[in-house]
Amino acid sequence: MRRSNARWSGLAAVMAALLCSGCAYRLGSTLPPGIETVNVPAVINQTDEPLLESEVTRALVREFQRDGTLQIADAGSADTRLEVTAVGFKLEPLRTERDSTKTTREYRMLIDADLVLFKTKSDTPMMTRHVQGEATFTFSGDMASSKAQALPEAARDLSHDIVEAVVEYW
Repeated sequence: MRRSNARWSGLAAVMAALLCSGCAYRLGSTLPPGIETVNVPAVINQTDEPLLESEVTRALVREFQRDGTLQIADAGSADTRLEVTAVGFKLEPLRTERDSTKTTREYRMLIDADLVLFKTKSDTPMMTRHVQGEATFTFSGDMASSKAQALPEAARDLSHDIVEAVVEYW
């Protein structure tokens, strides 16, 4: 009798595992068939912030490589092309000196970008999005140096959101 109960319990556990195995998670990519590579041309900079396009392009390529869902490819062989345009750059004051409300010590750097993912063969837009990256930094020395230290972090944050938008769109 115990053997029979053990057998039924084991069978019930296996059935429950099989029934629940596909309920919530999916292994592998959620991208449509035939979408395996992406071409990432240089980011277009429509802001007044110099070198923004270089930093964001570099961060974007690294983020796609880190994620691994889509492989970076040249324009001639890629399944998709991602065009990113930096459309906004601003600094928001976060914290001022205790003794002077006119002296800001901490800022938030915000980078706004529009992206369009194209299917390369037909040049058809597959997706458009607006994303924003940010970083906080403490002002020290001069503003140019402080911004230069924060820009890579803001570019990484923006790139993470871009890659996530592309990979999780489907």
